[in-house]
Amino acid sequence: MGVPGMRGRPPSQTLKDAITLALLRGMVMVCVNNPERLFDFTITGTVPISFVKVRFCPNVLDTIAMIAEDFKEDIRLLRFVTKEPMISLELWLRSRYGTWRFFRVNGESVIEIDRQGNPMEVKPISS
Repeated sequence: MGVPGMRGRPPSQTLKDAITLALLRGMVMVCVNNPERLFDFTITGTVPISFVKVRFCPNVLDTIAMIAEDFKEDIRLLRFVTKEPMISLELWLRSRYGTWRFFRVNGESVIEIDRQGNPMEVKPISS
């Protein structure tokens, strides 16, 4: 059963798939399903500790600037998590066909990262 008006896999499948990927990086602690939560899960047992928000994205291949605009509310919420050098704030996006993109929110910028959390681009995009 999906979300009304949304085609494709329901968001719960996206979250399940994200947790499978996250387990490759460390221990996963899932947040209670609450509409006010700032993130969906954390990845611990690694440095940095990652706070991850997962979303379905029909246009996952858009530019970073377009994605930052489309997901500005999720990025804003992630910024409420403490800002420490040992904390990584991440937005994970999945397309209908299983394509993933990963982003780190740093201060006022967003950079693309790989599955392991390593930066892919040197130049950050302001959001």
